[in-house]
Amino acid sequence: MKTITPRLIFISYRLQSACRLQRIQGHMMSTKVGSEVLFEKVGNAGVITLNRPKALNALNLTMIRHIYPQLKKWVKDSETDLVIIKGAGEKAFCAGGDIRAVSEAGKAGDSLTQDLFREEYILNNTIGTYQKPYVALIDGITMGGGVGLSVHGRFRVATEKTLFAMPETGIGLFPDVGGGYFLPRLQGKLGLFLALTGFRLKGRDVQRVGVATHFLQSDKIVSLEKDLVDLKTPSNSDVAQLLDSYQEQSSLDAEKPFVLQEQTDAIDRLFSAGSVEEIMENLKKDGSAFALKQTETLAKMSPTSLKLTFRQIQEGARMSLQEVLVMEYRLSQACMTVRFFPSLLAVLIDKHQSPKWKPSTLSGVSEQAIEECFSSLGERDLKL
Repeated sequence: MKTITPRLIFISYRLQSACRLQRIQGHMMSTKVGSEVLFEKVGNAGVITLNRPKALNALNLTMIRHIYPQLKKWVKDSETDLVIIKGAGEKAFCAGGDIRAVSEAGKAGDSLTQDLFREEYILNNTIGTYQKPYVALIDGITMGGGVGLSVHGRFRVATEKTLFAMPETGIGLFPDVGGGYFLPRLQGKLGLFLALTGFRLKGRDVQRVGVATHFLQSDKIVSLEKDLVDLKTPSNSDVAQLLDSYQEQSSLDAEKPFVLQEQTDAIDRLFSAGSVEEIMENLKKDGSAFALKQTETLAKMSPTSLKLTFRQIQEGARMSLQEVLVMEYRLSQACMTVRFFPSLLAVLIDKHQSPKWKPSTLSGVSEQAIEECFSSLGERDLKL
């Protein structure tokens, strides 16, 4: 029998301490990861809070991997009647996805470039087909990935603090997360205009164009949330009735005209074209201050992104949400190729640096190159 010496006791103690420290560290890490998105059951409602206020609640893969299974759990839970999603802090609902991490991963050949887009689009589809009332409180900046978390849900509530945009053509990407589905379904050519130019809509205008379903004043959000969680087994019509009543009480900016009201006809006329080149020609021929402004804006965008986006919006107008997401996954993987990274990283790392797009002109982007971006990925295609 082995004699237990003080040295063996000491070694055993050290090993136990090390194991205990690992468990503590592991718990601390999981708590930290989980704290980026919070889940609560309040009354009969499941409440999701995007909790990265310092990063404007930007969406990352860890958050996606928490939100998706929680939505799946709540949809089967007989004691959860609706879902509310909101952002922490005063500035943003969700300002987009973690594109910097994705671009760095793409440069290194990391699988994050597949995982994030695939799992985010699966989450977007889950929201778009959710079988219980889903209410997004988009009280602040709502761009890119934040749009994907809200626009496909049944109810989207904007406030005077809401700032909506899909600015992806300015960073060498395209308006994804189902942008190819909801943008061409906006009035006239407005969706194409927003997709190509990245034009920002604010406050009540977000509801006027249909990106939000309702508008109310920001100081009513807390009261609305309380009334939502107090609803007993609500149907979509019950939730709609409550949101309608709040909107009727919100007169802020009601008399203020839509920011693009005077340009709506011009947008429909100038952006009705068979190609981005034709749009540019229309704008130059028009010569109005508005047209010249859009010419200047489009000239700063990635020529490849403009052509991808134009085709995406054309195709998406005839597709279901699921078909659009499959198409956009193909485009996302095309964008994660080496030719995109110098420009993409330049924009992300130094916001004051003018990116050197390659190709640098619309004429330099071949139809064959665009066609290849839309090609099937075979076994790697997105499966919903």
